[in-house]
Amino acid sequence: MFLVAWRFLAIVLSATAFAAAPLLAQNAEPKPAEAGKADAAKEAAGRTDEMEAARLMTGPAGRLECVWLGFRAVSLMWKDDLDTAFRHLELYDRFGCPRDHVQLSFRCFVSQGNLDPKDPKAFDTRVKNCWVNPALPPALANPPTAAVEKPGTK
Repeated sequence: MFLVAWRFLAIVLSATAFAAAPLLAQNAEPKPAEAGKADAAKEAAGRTDEMEAARLMTGPAGRLECVWLGFRAVSLMWKDDLDTAFRHLELYDRFGCPRDHVQLSFRCFVSQGNLDPKDPKAFDTRVKNCWVNPALPPALANPPTAAVEKPGTK
């Protein structure tokens, strides 16, 4: 009887250890739900720009679906991903969004000059600013400076 009880206890303990091993391994790694929360937070931060732009604008270009697709189309055109940009523009047209607003926004984006590679938010900020107000004046690459002559050099 003692031998049967001992074997039963050994089986139960080994089964518990076998079942607990994956659970312990899961606790060591970040849970997928926590990683999903981080991705959702990043996505929500990106949506605030779109929602703010939609709030600032009137007319069909200010509808949230137009802002969302327009932001992406302008971004993809700048990154030379024209195939994907044209797919976004097809959806943009299907939603009844004004195509000329994309053209004006992209023109504004390009006329603002090169982006600062050290500033990661510069790209998103420029897309938003040009979407909200495509008539922004172009930025000068190098502002003209007056030639100053040193006295006594001639």
